[in-house]
Amino acid sequence: MLVAATPRETPPLTFIPEPKGDDMSKRDAIFPAGRHALYEAHRYSAAVRSGDLLFVSGQVGSREDGTPEPVFEDQVRRAFANLHAVLAAAECSFDDVVDVTTFHTDPEAQIGTVMAVRAAEIGEPPYPNWTAVGVNWLAGFDFEIKVIARLSVRQ
Repeated sequence: MLVAATPRETPPLTFIPEPKGDDMSKRDAIFPAGRHALYEAHRYSAAVRSGDLLFVSGQVGSREDGTPEPVFEDQVRRAFANLHAVLAAAECSFDDVVDVTTFHTDPEAQIGTVMAVRAAEIGEPPYPNWTAVGVNWLAGFDFEIKVIARLSVRQ
């Protein structure tokens, strides 16, 4: 037996005005103190603020000179430390993160280490979305984490 669906009531649309002038054309780049050499060498921002969202570039386990930590667990910990520095520069924390994407060069062998470090880093529920992606190249690194955070409204 087929039953006809009743149409749902459509909620009213909310108009959000678009920014005027230079607001749309300028990037609000965020860099942590003591930014590392990779930003300059590869010409990218650590993060870009857009409205109430912060888009953080992939953070790797790089030292200040741009070289990778040689031990995988140290590389993951350093990537999280670099991420925390970028979030702090934008006056937020991992509690503000709503979406996480991680990249792994050998997911099957690395996931246990990543999950152990992750457990110590992400805080209490509710947890952010998380997508893990296996890749075959990360420019000499084996782990990368990028996030989107919601920024608090500042008065």
